[in-house]
Amino acid sequence: MPDPRTILESRHLSVFGKRIHDANLWHLNRRSASGAVAVGFFVAYMPPFAHMLVAAALAIALRVNLPVTVAAVWLNNPLTLAPISYSAYAVGSLVMGVRPKGFDLDFWIDPHNWLGVLTPFLIGSLVCALLCAALGYFGVQALWRWTLRREIARRRLRYRQMRTQALAAALGSAPVVSTPSSNRQT
Repeated sequence: MPDPRTILESRHLSVFGKRIHDANLWHLNRRSASGAVAVGFFVAYMPPFAHMLVAAALAIALRVNLPVTVAAVWLNNPLTLAPISYSAYAVGSLVMGVRPKGFDLDFWIDPHNWLGVLTPFLIGSLVCALLCAALGYFGVQALWRWTLRREIARRRLRYRQMRTQALAAALGSAPVVSTPSSNRQT
């Protein structure tokens, strides 16, 4: 992650004032990471307008990790913009009960058709943003807990091994280690 001091000195973020100095924006824990991914994914599905600035403002308001939030916004990038926008339109059309138009380039280039597409697109963007934010939040929560459980199991195993070795040393006998060469019969 970038150095917080470098980011804090950025003239672009000076608009947020002293709130940018909140330590919660820079700490990485389960709550801040999952919230940051949710905010970033939500903003990524919104119509393209200053995504990173909007994500930063929401991260500061909700006190979630700022760098993770801004990075999560990049789910929507120049390569994914068209599929994300069309899928949002298709979902919005299904929610409204309207048959979605196919991906015909002539239809989409004509500005007169945009008004008929705008309402399903906005509704679909909201539905997809909420769904993607929820999946991101609960996905990070589950991944964090799985990693924590795995680390606890690893520590318990290491502790048991150390206890067994200490007990063997206290009894004066070395643990028996079998090697492939000692099991061979000649």
